Amino acid sequence: MDIVLWVVLGVVVVGVIWIVVIYNGLVALANQVKNAFSQIDVQLQRRYDLIPNLVETAKAYMQHERETLTAVIAARNSAQAAAKKVAQDPGAMAELAAAESGLSGLLTKFFALSEAYPDLKANENMAQLQEELASTENRISFSRQAYNDAVMHYNIQRESFPNVLFAASFGFKAAAQWETDAPPTARQNVQVKFS
Repeated sequence: MDIVLWVVLGVVVVGVIWIVVIYNGLVALANQVKNAFSQIDVQLQRRYDLIPNLVETAKAYMQHERETLTAVIAARNSAQAAAKKVAQDPGAMAELAAAESGLSGLLTKFFALSEAYPDLKANENMAQLQEELASTENRISFSRQAYNDAVMHYNIQRESFPNVLFAASFGFKAAAQWETDAPPTARQNVQVKFS
């Protein structure tokens, strides 16, 4: 009778240890996802801080483009608000991706319009801000890739057996990838034709 008690007790102890290992593994992966998003957030904040300086520099030269300048600032504010929401609700990632996509589109339009102003293109402050923004965009891109990798690893572990048996009951929800809102034509190869 003593041996049966010891075997049952051993199985219970191993089961509890097994569940603790699963839980701790999911906690570690969830924190890696949060950390990866924090890295994106740092770069996004740097970008949000650069945009008003960029627009302010351009205002003196682009008097006829007030609508575009106002739209860039509004998109920046919208994206910044969406980024703050993600910190509280990871489910808001789609909203942030859409806001960032809109901001990127307006920045592209802004830079295209600024090409029509030679004095603005020659402005040293504008050139420096554009360089800083381009550098920040690269950092954001790398941070997004690291975030998506962390999300993928977390989601795989969360959905793998036997972790899937406990993940939902412990409150571990699927994390959302950062996906672009680019139209399908943006993913097509560019056609180059010589006449």
